[in-house]
Amino acid sequence: MTSKKVVELFYDVVSPYSWLGFEVMCRYRNVWNIELKLRPAFLGGVMQGAGNKPPGLVPNKFAYMTKDMNRLAKYFEVPINPPSDPFEVMFEKGSLSAMRFVTAVQQIEKGGDKQVERVSRELWRRIWSEDKDITQPQSFSEAAKKAGLTDSKIEEALKLCTSQEIKDKLKHTTEEALNYGAFGFPMVICHIDGKPEMFFGSDRFELMANCMGEKWLGPTPNSSASKL
Repeated sequence: MTSKKVVELFYDVVSPYSWLGFEVMCRYRNVWNIELKLRPAFLGGVMQGAGNKPPGLVPNKFAYMTKDMNRLAKYFEVPINPPSDPFEVMFEKGSLSAMRFVTAVQQIEKGGDKQVERVSRELWRRIWSEDKDITQPQSFSEAAKKAGLTDSKIEEALKLCTSQEIKDKLKHTTEEALNYGAFGFPMVICHIDGKPEMFFGSDRFELMANCMGEKWLGPTPNSSASKL
């Protein structure tokens, strides 16, 4: 078998489209010949750095997005249920603290991204399924506990997420995304023949597969794909 292609997934838990892209890439991690690397970053920093305008500032786009979420949730089999005030969640409260916490979990994790994957998923679930907070330490603790982290690791991550080290790491990852050409999330970077190929959004998987010489088998590539 040829060596695995490195695939980087840049995401932020405040973005429901990132959740879709995240779940699909996690499902295909053992279907395609890839090495998936999770790259938690800050969407607000990318939007500002790229000069992009949030969909909430374009009324027609925001109205379309909220309706489209219902269709996407069914198609991708991801339990998206928009919060009562998506605008407040996405553009007023934001996700900076949450992404620092995810970055801290990644910093202390050894041997892969499993804990980062589970914590990220639980934070998405809090916002986009349960209409719960993701800005307070107690919220991070609840998500991490559901993700299976021990009390000691949760305490360590909570302390670490306010450190300058983690602030700098999240900023650096966000700047990396911008250097690749990011203007929003999810963003996938596929390293093909020594060249990084960027794919934006949760609707480019068929094209991505074609570029990597793989097959797109739909949003749930095998019957063993777990229901969320």
